[in-house]
Amino acid sequence: MQTAIETFEHTLDETPSYQFFGRVTAIQGMLVEIGGADRHFSIGGRCTIEASGGRRIPCEVVGFREGRSLVLPLGPLDGIGLGCRADVGMAQPSVFPSEAWLGRVVNALGEPIDGKGPLPMGNAPAPLRRTPPPAHQRQRMGGKMDVGIRALNAFLTLCQGQRMGIFAGSGVGKSTLLSMLARYASADVNVIGLVGERGREVQEFLEDDLGPEGLARSVVVVATGDEPPLMRRQAAYLTLAIAESFRDQNRQVLCMIDSITRFAMAQREIGLSAGEPPTSKGYPPTTFSELARLLERAGPGPVGSGNITGLFTVLVEGDDHNEPIADAVRGILDGHIVLERAIGERGRWPAINLLRSVSRSMPGCNTEAQNKLLRRVRGIMATYEDMAELIRLGAYRTGSDPKVDEAVKFSPGIEAFLNQGKHDRAPMGTVFADLARTVNEPWTEG
Repeated sequence: MQTAIETFEHTLDETPSYQFFGRVTAIQGMLVEIGGADRHFSIGGRCTIEASGGRRIPCEVVGFREGRSLVLPLGPLDGIGLGCRADVGMAQPSVFPSEAWLGRVVNALGEPIDGKGPLPMGNAPAPLRRTPPPAHQRQRMGGKMDVGIRALNAFLTLCQGQRMGIFAGSGVGKSTLLSMLARYASADVNVIGLVGERGREVQEFLEDDLGPEGLARSVVVVATGDEPPLMRRQAAYLTLAIAESFRDQNRQVLCMIDSITRFAMAQREIGLSAGEPPTSKGYPPTTFSELARLLERAGPGPVGSGNITGLFTVLVEGDDHNEPIADAVRGILDGHIVLERAIGERGRWPAINLLRSVSRSMPGCNTEAQNKLLRRVRGIMATYEDMAELIRLGAYRTGSDPKVDEAVKFSPGIEAFLNQGKHDRAPMGTVFADLARTVNEPWTEG
């Protein structure tokens, strides 16, 4: 009963005492022109078009042309024709997350899609498009975050409030890596956005990868690839809005979006529909500015609040890590994790190429002993990588180079150290001692 009353009160507060409306004047592709109410619309504002059969289709304003408002739908356009009424809605849409959202799955509109009943609403609104905290008011990054994955805990340590990209082609283990992070990372709350995901994989991710343990402290936002571009883009906005709501409650939040590339593709569709000129690989200029605005919302919060540690996957097309979106995201974030198909093909998972991956919180977050150990192991890995072809062909003769001999000796042990099943947790407290044993390094760190 209390939930129903709260929902009614929020709806009543948002309902204006009078209603402006316009009419549909033209439809081109997914773009709808509305006349008669342009003075009451603003970019990012909402309206609702009445289609035949009484169906109401929410839309968002994306531009203006010759005195008419240009809107894109958040649902199918079936039943919309010339003259259909378009009611002006909220200028700045918001959601009202609460503690009861944990363990739930919602769509891009914040509506439950898991069959577990209505969502109780919180008291504080969370705007979908919120400005990132001012740079001078943000805290510094916090201490180390134990993510339960050996390769990351040792070689690519994350700190609270850090933002990392996971760069990989299709089928190289991005979703599996995210599910391990959701289950094992030492965060208070997980907020997971599945943007443009395959519909059949959502339930598999929830039940097999995330599992009851991961879902219990997570909010999952889903927009599948068949949904309109506005829904796919809004799923990313909603993910950050929910994360900001928990951050403002002084919680440590792990925010994950899979994938930022599909967010950029949705923004490309929206921008081109609104008449923007295409630039690099067909992406209009707003795509890159929207990327920065979205990703900057994650990170350390203002003083007195928590942090949002962000992990964002980037689907590199054709395994090209220098394509425009990957290049732009790499320049915004605080490090990148590169997953490589060849590593997965030889049986090591997660398939992280540590020599191409960087965490910008390192080496400052480590002790001198830890950094010394990592420098030695990275040196061994780099030496083996340089000579791998000759070693595999049998062209290298043992004893020719002491460094190569050392690399040949320790490389199998390092590979075994990095290999980790998705149901195995590797705590931060033991990872450096285990790594030191792997390369016969004395380890006396207190």
